[in-house]
Amino acid sequence: MRAQDTWMFAEAAEAGAVVARQLRDNRELVARAADRLRRSPPSAVQICGRGSSDNAGVYARYLIEAETGVLTSPAPLAVSSLYRQTPHLPGGVCLAISQSGRSPDLVAAASAARAGGAFVIALVNAEGSPLGDVTDLTLPLRAGEERSVAATKSFIASLTAVAQLVADWREDEALKAALEALPEQLEDAWRLDWSPAVDALKGASSLYVVGRGPGYGIAREAALKLKETCRLHAEAFSAAEVRHGPMALVRQDFPVLFLTQRDAALADNEQLAREFAERGARVIAAPAIEAGGVLSLPAIRGHATLEPILLIQSFYRLAAEVAVARGLNPDQPPYLRKVTETV
Repeated sequence: MRAQDTWMFAEAAEAGAVVARQLRDNRELVARAADRLRRSPPSAVQICGRGSSDNAGVYARYLIEAETGVLTSPAPLAVSSLYRQTPHLPGGVCLAISQSGRSPDLVAAASAARAGGAFVIALVNAEGSPLGDVTDLTLPLRAGEERSVAATKSFIASLTAVAQLVADWREDEALKAALEALPEQLEDAWRLDWSPAVDALKGASSLYVVGRGPGYGIAREAALKLKETCRLHAEAFSAAEVRHGPMALVRQDFPVLFLTQRDAALADNEQLAREFAERGARVIAAPAIEAGGVLSLPAIRGHATLEPILLIQSFYRLAAEVAVARGLNPDQPPYLRKVTETV
């Protein structure tokens, strides 16, 4: 099997076309949602999601809080689904993110948020899903069918849906312009050669993935995909949090993957990468870091808010290649299904 023959590879390669379609077809819906947010500024934002959608929610949290200052927090879904509690959210917004829109706990949390006074916006790929029935407004991800269990293009579509919503909400013309350029940049990111990292990862048993700010959600997604598709024990940390204990596990040749957007987090990530390399870790970094012992990977330069999206696109190609190099089929992780219905 070649990575190019897998659904994961083919579907991730579609991300540029997906985002172009999404930005075009959602323009009026996003404008309506943004107008509502400007007319009735939310007191808080609650985010609901599982798996890759939860990772998209981490990106959303950083973006919303950094751009608007509105307190944003992940929802503990079990509070609604298992413990039957309705959150007190008058004047709030609930952002529910899902590929399928069918997980009972997610639907229960969104329904409870609405009952508690929140305006509920769903970002969902499967239109006509149960999630859409309990929300006030649905923004379709428009990623199309995903046959691979590992979500790729729908995750990227979740991130761009959040970015488009925030750009319109804040009337941020620079971010709007950057979004228009994003589909072509995703094509460029897909073509980047990250194959030197395959040899560094194919024999690994554990590794860290490090990011910060909006890049932390991307680090979490990369770690999840390494677990799912490569059967690698991967843990994601923020560049700040990894210093509080986890660094003690680093030993000679322990792999550490840095995914860093070029913003205020860059200098700290670069310094941390150098510290890991000095301790003998096998450091892999995108974008490139000038330091001995660091395997540098190319990265597309863009709007700092959107660079994490470009990084995860390049990573998806790498993940498919590492899985195949380890003798695995990335489309069919053991014990997993495409739609996970938790309660």
